[in-house]
Amino acid sequence: MSIILDHVDYVYGGDTALAVHALRDVNLVIPDGQFIGLIGHTGSGKSTLVQHLNGLLKPTGGNIYFNGEDIHAQDYDKKKLRSKVGLVFQYPEHQLFETDVFSDVCFGPKNLGLSRQEVELCAYAALKQVGIEDEYFYQSPFDLSGGQKRRVAIAGVLAMKPDVLILDEPTAGLDPRGRDEILDQIARLKEETGITVILVSHSMEDVAKYVERIIVMNRGSVLYDDTPVEVFKHYKKLEEVGLAAPQVTYIMQALYRNGMPVRTDATTIEEARREILRVLGRQ
Repeated sequence: MSIILDHVDYVYGGDTALAVHALRDVNLVIPDGQFIGLIGHTGSGKSTLVQHLNGLLKPTGGNIYFNGEDIHAQDYDKKKLRSKVGLVFQYPEHQLFETDVFSDVCFGPKNLGLSRQEVELCAYAALKQVGIEDEYFYQSPFDLSGGQKRRVAIAGVLAMKPDVLILDEPTAGLDPRGRDEILDQIARLKEETGITVILVSHSMEDVAKYVERIIVMNRGSVLYDDTPVEVFKHYKKLEEVGLAAPQVTYIMQALYRNGMPVRTDATTIEEARREILRVLGRQ
């Protein structure tokens, strides 16, 4: 098992009158190789949760284990943990700081003690994995478009060859084409390498299309933890906590209510297309 959260609690400002209970008794097992969607309304605990996975935050209560080791044990190597559990923040500017793109992506593997040649090979491979062309390597990362900045930030984490890649709203503010390009590349990377991917997103369509498991956070607790089909069956409960199902789910429900005998558990456009054609007798 890759990551285990055992009765994890976290309180911001615990010793003050403004204390906020951000995580409440969270128990999760994240095995190797899954593509997981993490969803929840603003303030539900998503970002707090992912910052616990690589030790940026320490639980107020409970324990977190990576490959069987307590990551907050006194002699545990946090530097090694962060090379294996990589977190890409929502705003790429928070991770970009070097004078050019290639130097920025080299920073992580350089701190792992690799030789210069190994560092540069890791950086080059990572930039290619996210679709950055050579012509951008020696430009300032701050001169790039929003989508390119996100790709470079992801490459900076991939260059350390992590076992787990956590993406906090990686497509926020991008147009549909840019969003699809980044998520398609992440999906291909996951298939090619077997890396664990945790995608934090507000887009139910993106989550339904790419992930195999959804964790729903609400008020610091896990509300649902299941496959997309099973989670989106609870679309009315999701609405109560400030979320929704993909638009396809509502369309299929409407078709069923209006007399078309379709299954209502489709979560993607392709699944809905196949189901409608089946009912119409064209498949």
